[in-house]
Amino acid sequence: MMFRDIPGHADIKTRLTEMADAGRLPHALLLEGPAGSGKFMLARALAQYVHCEHPSGGDSCGQCPSCLQHSTFNHIDTIFSFPVIKKAGKPTISADYFEEFKELMAENPFMDGEVWGQKFDSANTQTKIYVDEGAELTRRLNFRAHQSRYKIVLLWQPERMNEDTANKMLKIIEEPHDDTLFIMSSDNPRTILPTIYSRTQRVTVKRYEDSEVAEYLTRCHAVSADAAENIARLSSGNINEALSLIKISKARKLFLDLFIDLMRKAYQRKIGLLRQWSVDVAGLGREQSLAFLDYCARMIRENFILNLNIDGLNYLTPEERAFSVNFARFINERNVLRLFDVINNARTDIAGNTNAKIVFFDLAIKTILLLKA
Repeated sequence: MMFRDIPGHADIKTRLTEMADAGRLPHALLLEGPAGSGKFMLARALAQYVHCEHPSGGDSCGQCPSCLQHSTFNHIDTIFSFPVIKKAGKPTISADYFEEFKELMAENPFMDGEVWGQKFDSANTQTKIYVDEGAELTRRLNFRAHQSRYKIVLLWQPERMNEDTANKMLKIIEEPHDDTLFIMSSDNPRTILPTIYSRTQRVTVKRYEDSEVAEYLTRCHAVSADAAENIARLSSGNINEALSLIKISKARKLFLDLFIDLMRKAYQRKIGLLRQWSVDVAGLGREQSLAFLDYCARMIRENFILNLNIDGLNYLTPEERAFSVNFARFINERNVLRLFDVINNARTDIAGNTNAKIVFFDLAIKTILLLKA
């Protein structure tokens, strides 16, 4: 990965390369910012720049042996660490899932966490960085760098590290070997354990501007200028979301259908049908259920704003707008905040492994009452 392959972020690229050139890279660097902003691409580009034998013009050369090894994810002094799932009798270290992770980096360089979770055959298990990973990193980092000045650990989603893992890795992050660098990338830095977060130097990566997303879509995905502009507005600077919109993902269409079904049945007070609706949504599994609740919160927001009749503030697809033009009047100042609370409470319960059927049925009943507010 070369810096020139990454759209935007000229200021971040300059900052990172200047730090590397001056020998001022911290032993633990954290790139933090919203999803879909290219943070892990920047981390990979920085690792390649540090290892490059002939860097120039603020970028790696792309042709030396080190760069060629980076292009195939095979540089001997680069270690990838990332969350996986725990299965009985199965290993819980990144190296055992590296082939799948290489596929993710090649197919989805902006690193969509939802796509990564879908690579595992488990609908109800969240990916984590387990204590076995901490022990494995400690072991591997005890060896000297082979062909470069630095061994570099590219750590994706440190917020998925549990407390035991953090305790295991604390020493190697706080007092690393003199030939070791950690470059981390996080979508949710506030949830990183304080023992790890406090020992990193942070670089904030901002969301992409809509114009940058649109330019990327037209240049790299042959999207028309008008379509790219609309998708850019809907994606809120998240290129993963923009790519999902291009594909018209089945999940998004399913979420819209489930949302419409909930609101129509709740308005009609069809409790029996809502009970079946709750069973259907619970069958999505935890990760998809959480994504659906996020989608519901977004649709409530967009419908409330639609009442203001200011087009520039709305981010609805044509399919969503077709439903919302008639539904928006039911979302008002009397119920909008309470609807958000109900959705957020349901999200907390689902994340805590509460029975999903009960949670969604409770959500449906409360929605009946709030739509009449």
